Amino acid sequence: MNSAHDHSHPPLLSDSSDSDSDHGQSSSVLLRHMDLSDSIFKSYFEFIGQSSATAADLSKIQSFLTSSSSGALSCLICLERIRLSDPTWSCSSLCYAVFHLVCIQSWARQASDLAAARAATRLPVTVDKAAESATWNCPKCRAEYSKTQIPKSYVCFCGKLENPPSDDPWVLPHSCGDVCNRPLKNNCGHYCLLLCHPGPCPSCPKLVKSRCFCGSLQDVRRCGYKEFSCNNPCSKLLDCGVHRCSEICHVGPCPPCRARGVFKCQCGQKREERECCDRIFQCDTPCGKVLSCGKHICQKGCHSSGCGECPFQGKRTCPCGKRTYRDIPCDAVVQLCGATCDKMLSCGYHKCPERCHRGQCIETCRTVVRKSCRCGSLKKEVPCYQELSCERKCQRIRDCGRHPCKRRCCDGDCPPCSEICGKRLRCKNHKCPSPCHRGPCAPCPIMVTISCACGETHFEVPCGTEMNQKPPKCPKRCPITPLCRHAPNSKPHKCHYGACPTCRLPCEEEYPCGHKCKLRCHGPQPPPNPEFTLKPKKKKTIRQTGGIPGTACPPCPELVWRSCVGQHIGAERMMVCSDRSQFCCENLCGNPLPCGNHFCTKTCHALETLSSSEQLQRSEPCEDCTLPCEKVREPKCPHHCPQPCHPGECPPCKVLIKRSCHCGSMVHVFECIYYNSLSAKDQESVRSCRGPCHRKLPYCTHLCPETCHPGQCPYPDKCSKKVTVRCKCQTLRKEWLCQDVQAAYYRDGCLPRDVPKNHFGIGLIPCNSDCKSKAQVVESELQLRKSQVMEEKAPETGKSVPKRRKRRERIQQSSQSTKLQKIASSTKRLLLFVLLFMALLAAIYYGYKGLLWLNDWMNEVDERRRRRYSRIS
Repeated sequence: MNSAHDHSHPPLLSDSSDSDSDHGQSSSVLLRHMDLSDSIFKSYFEFIGQSSATAADLSKIQSFLTSSSSGALSCLICLERIRLSDPTWSCSSLCYAVFHLVCIQSWARQASDLAAARAATRLPVTVDKAAESATWNCPKCRAEYSKTQIPKSYVCFCGKLENPPSDDPWVLPHSCGDVCNRPLKNNCGHYCLLLCHPGPCPSCPKLVKSRCFCGSLQDVRRCGYKEFSCNNPCSKLLDCGVHRCSEICHVGPCPPCRARGVFKCQCGQKREERECCDRIFQCDTPCGKVLSCGKHICQKGCHSSGCGECPFQGKRTCPCGKRTYRDIPCDAVVQLCGATCDKMLSCGYHKCPERCHRGQCIETCRTVVRKSCRCGSLKKEVPCYQELSCERKCQRIRDCGRHPCKRRCCDGDCPPCSEICGKRLRCKNHKCPSPCHRGPCAPCPIMVTISCACGETHFEVPCGTEMNQKPPKCPKRCPITPLCRHAPNSKPHKCHYGACPTCRLPCEEEYPCGHKCKLRCHGPQPPPNPEFTLKPKKKKTIRQTGGIPGTACPPCPELVWRSCVGQHIGAERMMVCSDRSQFCCENLCGNPLPCGNHFCTKTCHALETLSSSEQLQRSEPCEDCTLPCEKVREPKCPHHCPQPCHPGECPPCKVLIKRSCHCGSMVHVFECIYYNSLSAKDQESVRSCRGPCHRKLPYCTHLCPETCHPGQCPYPDKCSKKVTVRCKCQTLRKEWLCQDVQAAYYRDGCLPRDVPKNHFGIGLIPCNSDCKSKAQVVESELQLRKSQVMEEKAPETGKSVPKRRKRRERIQQSSQSTKLQKIASSTKRLLLFVLLFMALLAAIYYGYKGLLWLNDWMNEVDERRRRRYSRIS
């Protein structure tokens, strides 16, 4: 916690990492903060003194003071900084958080209106009545407030002064500067002695006489801690009236008596060992005493009082209660009346339909009634005892306004939404963990602690505002001890982020050989503190931790470990530090071979790449690589390089690969290097067969007129082919462009793709008045010509007949065809369809065989070429 309780001023420390302006500003803020703390806590400390208990009570107030003095006090609702002149409101229930007055008013109104609307939909009350009892919650601690407690004015923390001044530098912001004087907790009757302050009031410091929990010890204690335990046995008389409580002095009632003893049951026939708290019990033996009538025995269980009179004496009734019998012996059996029982069954709606009977009525009512399910969508006749429910899922939106109920056979009272809200909060770091709800989410309850480098000075800010805060200025001494030999003589400095200042004394560091370095101190430096990461990092120059640039320590004559010429790990030898001679070890060389892919397997030797001064008299080159090439070709392809291991790039790949054109009518064969070196656009270009597309357009019966192309055919709705358009009776006809025909179908609300091929263009021209008359004229002419043909015995073969007449005669003959001719024509059509289908299957089969033969031939060509390359290599 912050060290604001210390009244002694700290010693002056160097602050080389901060500027003079920052140091002066932080010193003024720190002194003002210490003065405010002293003025607020002065009366409290004078009354009770300083102790650990008081420090714990004042920790919440101290945290508010630290945040206010450093400018880090923020509103949880808008996440903006609370200025000294901003009207505020603070929670007085649990968290004592401070908010902007405008923010909390808007929050409270929205929450209360939402609660009233939810109550009006779930309860049989009006909106106005629900609004009167609506409540709202504190955004942080969720403490409940009524609608009348919505703040209307800006008051100080203690609530005595409205619109407190903000221009007094020696009064805490948002406070009146007078004594708080609020009633303390636990209703002790005393009042707070601090000046007007944020946060909870501390415990009552006054001395009162109080007794311990058991009442055996009386002591003078602080009123806030007057409830205490004397740590002696309680010794209160327990409920049994015999034993006393053996627990240590405790709060609340004493536990039940656990002393064991032998006790009798209520009838006195059985004795058992039990705990004292269970001393009154009943045994399992029935009473069995003879009643006053002398004919019956008591059917009760174990009891302590008298057995009572015989229940069969006096007035008696039949089992159903409709007939009464007087003055009959108690041992006589009551006769059945023979009427309907009419006792109410367990359902509460129907009566027993059986005749007067002994014993219980039927347990389940089997009367068939018409019931409706809970949601009312299903009505059915079922037995009365059976519940009726349907499988319909409720589609009503729950209170959250986002998710449906989906409960089977819901009665309309949908439960609250069980989904997690999951919306990102305004802090942008966390998501709302509450159940799904209406309105804005509650602010993020997490508080982020911002502290100095040593952690002694810190304050808390709402989550989401930490990026705009600066670390507090700490007056403590930097706890990092210098690692060089001048640590006792180093000048102390203040707590800081980053690296400590460098040592400027002479080095005089002793080497293992015993010599001393005469340079400025370049000994080990302590690891720097991490930079303050809640703000954007700035580029900083790297600080030199070694000696002065351009100088070095003198060479050491002591023995050191030196590696061999092959730089092998574990083959070092002890040599004089200043001796630069080299040696060979017994390990393998392990250096890269000229191929650049493998390593030398010879014994350690001097490399030929070293200079003449560092090379041994006998230098030996590394071995030659004889392994096959395993490089990945560029551009990447799945074929391996046929050459042995070599440096540099592999030769181009000449393997043939097959690619089909875009319309699928042709297969191209390319060299691998040529095809893979092309761009994606060029690959699409070379794959084109340069012929017609051969793909059918999606909206008409024509083929794509474009050259073989990738993707979908362009402009399928702009077909320029001519189509013969007819009326419905096919009398009128015109030639339209295909795109006009498609547009006509779209205007009629029909898709061109759904129109059959033989009906494409029919019905687009409206019939006129001449269609019917022309049809009648044609029919009359046909009838006349038919009669003329029937009169003639033989047609004249020498005369030329017009084509139109032949067509009309053919139409008449087809219309006059018999049923046998129709069957013959259908059979011909069926045979023609079968022949066409068999021809298509044969074409597909032999085409597939031809493709397989072509593939085998190309593979054989590839194999021959690969063998030829292998022979050449």
